[in-house]
Amino acid sequence: MSQQYVAAIDQGTTSSRCILFDRDGRIVSVDQREHRQIFPQPGWVEHDAEEIWTNVEVVVQQALQKSDITPDQVAAIGITNQRETTVVWDRETGKPVHNAIVWQDTRTNDIVRELGNAGGQDRFREKCGLPLATYFSGPKLRWLLDNVEGLRERAERGEVLFGTMDTWLIWKLTGHHVTDVTNASRTMLMNLHTLEWDPEILDAMGIPAAILPEIRSSSEVYGTARGYLAGTPVASSLGDQHAALFGQTCFDPGDVKGTYGTGTFLVMNTGTEPVTSNNGLLTTLGYKLGDEPAVYALEGSIAVTGSLVQWLRDNLGLISTAPEIETLARTVEDNGGCYIVPAFSGLFAPHWRSDARGVVAGLTGYVNKGHIARAVLEASAWQTREVVDAMNADSQIDLTTLKVDGGMTADNLLMQILSDVLDAEVVRPMVAETTCLGAAYAAGLAVGYWPDVETLRANWHKAAEWTPKMDSEVREREYRNWNKAVERTLGWVEHPDGQ
Repeated sequence: MSQQYVAAIDQGTTSSRCILFDRDGRIVSVDQREHRQIFPQPGWVEHDAEEIWTNVEVVVQQALQKSDITPDQVAAIGITNQRETTVVWDRETGKPVHNAIVWQDTRTNDIVRELGNAGGQDRFREKCGLPLATYFSGPKLRWLLDNVEGLRERAERGEVLFGTMDTWLIWKLTGHHVTDVTNASRTMLMNLHTLEWDPEILDAMGIPAAILPEIRSSSEVYGTARGYLAGTPVASSLGDQHAALFGQTCFDPGDVKGTYGTGTFLVMNTGTEPVTSNNGLLTTLGYKLGDEPAVYALEGSIAVTGSLVQWLRDNLGLISTAPEIETLARTVEDNGGCYIVPAFSGLFAPHWRSDARGVVAGLTGYVNKGHIARAVLEASAWQTREVVDAMNADSQIDLTTLKVDGGMTADNLLMQILSDVLDAEVVRPMVAETTCLGAAYAAGLAVGYWPDVETLRANWHKAAEWTPKMDSEVREREYRNWNKAVERTLGWVEHPDGQ
């Protein structure tokens, strides 16, 4: 029998790609294609779902052809995706009724505020684990039902289908209308305890159940592909941050991964019972393998980390390429008393303050561009510390090791600063593409390509590690100063109604 591989389709916010993995979890081939970002008005962000599907078809073919791999050598297809992005399409024609509304889109602000009038931001949190926010899919679906002519009536008649991007791709590949528990947990519509759509939330949001996909596990065969990979099992679906948790083999309660990109997402495995956060984190699904119990997680989302480096480059011109920040920051021993809090559009976890705006604090005549560069790197670390402190408090498990991935982890100085401020080991794996790897692993498990999670754990290899070198008194003094800077960001934006 010819060599077999697992294909992972990663449908991201800016591009779609396909990566092929072998049994050792190593990358064999990659292809990637960007799609358009559509901005109809300020605060609105859309994607063309048909363009994305066309790109997915192309990257799958190209990834195989680049390495002379034939479709019959693909044992399974796994899917991972940008979360919360919302698309509705015609059940008969398969045509989207509107552009997909992207997770960053804020047009649902009025809907969210209206829903919050009857119970506040935490109205549904006990059931779905999430605060009311424009981030999640439920309010986006409600907006479409309210604003696309005739759509609500068609939805009630079962003529149209809703999905996040995983559901759209699985439907295009197999004809089955399904999602997995991780993506469903980001809609605000799924009950975390029953793993089913919640009738009371649907009623409060004004969403007919007929439009919703069936909720399945993250690792099972949903159907077989049509088209280029005809007959290949489509066998996993995981939202991107959940897939990274799985790809980092965070299989034990207390395991934490941090993905450092434009923003940063920290996810902690909390075991088979959901942990309600009292400290500003999201309760979500980690993953569910077939008939096994679901594994839950706590998540902390940081809006601005890598994009702060881009701001330093593009808006201030202090560096000409992102990697130069490490060189510039190494020209000084410390931050010179300077702290940067990048609340460009508010603060995410654990604060959830949309009224915050960014500050540069502690400036004196002594501060130079090296200090500013170092303060930019430290901003990612201190924001991580805030989330980790919240995770430790909620889970009552103290972090000892943070597994990291994403583009920013190439910055060795940042990784050392991270270890110093967390007082914990920071570890970077050999395979940095942990999101795709997680989707591949879950699909491979479903079809027996990998026998068990222990095999996956054995595939995980450390590429580099950092241990804390900072004196505890310095760490706590710097954290106090960081918190003083955070306080100065709050209350900057005044809402018309005073909220």
